[in-house]
Amino acid sequence: MLDTWERELVFRPVTADWRGYAPEILREEEVWIPVGGNGERLHGWWLASPGAQYTLVYFHGARVNLSGSVYRLRGFRSAGFNVLAIDYRGFGRSAPALPSEASVYEDAEAAWKWLDAREPDRARRILYGHSLGGPIAAEVALRGGGAAALVLESAFTSVADLAPLGGLVTQRLDLVDKLERLSLPVLIIHGAQDTVVPPEMAQRLYAAARGPKRLMMVEGAGHSWVVRRAGGAIFQAVRDLAAAPR
Repeated sequence: MLDTWERELVFRPVTADWRGYAPEILREEEVWIPVGGNGERLHGWWLASPGAQYTLVYFHGARVNLSGSVYRLRGFRSAGFNVLAIDYRGFGRSAPALPSEASVYEDAEAAWKWLDAREPDRARRILYGHSLGGPIAAEVALRGGGAAALVLESAFTSVADLAPLGGLVTQRLDLVDKLERLSLPVLIIHGAQDTVVPPEMAQRLYAAARGPKRLMMVEGAGHSWVVRRAGGAIFQAVRDLAAAPR
């Protein structure tokens, strides 16, 4: 019972479309990605930007699904990136389930491998995680992703730090631990007025990162509107970090 409660609290899966969503906003290509061993599938969107040098693989946060990310994803494509975005099992139109740390990692890895057919050069891919999506994106890198860079927007250090529950925490999503074991370039973006994830967590993530890194604190931005506030600067920072000599 405690395990179920914790997973519901951490992931807060949403299946219904965001009320502001309409297909004509994005005109995305729907994709279905096999995952697990029981015939389950992930629902995703593929957004192609002609002439794109890099492909963003986007992992969203809790309490939202693809439909709630529609304007953000459109911004990525308009900035010249291809985009693959998925819903984890339990979210949106993906297979129904109560997500767990293990299942979302499996989902993310399945999406990463599916992309081999669309963009086989993994060095031209960028892992991008918003909030809960941060440790999920980092886990893909740890499992041999081979990405050009990792972008963490509004990400937390760990579930235990964000909602202290002592030894009861089983869904750790420990991003500090992951960054200490990674060497790829990392861009950390955080709203200076974020009231969901304290901005000092961004400082701790930056300190933990071992490879080339950059920290962007966005004034006037909270937890969900960082890209809207500073999109142009963020997109350029992503390109610069991905292209920087190793």
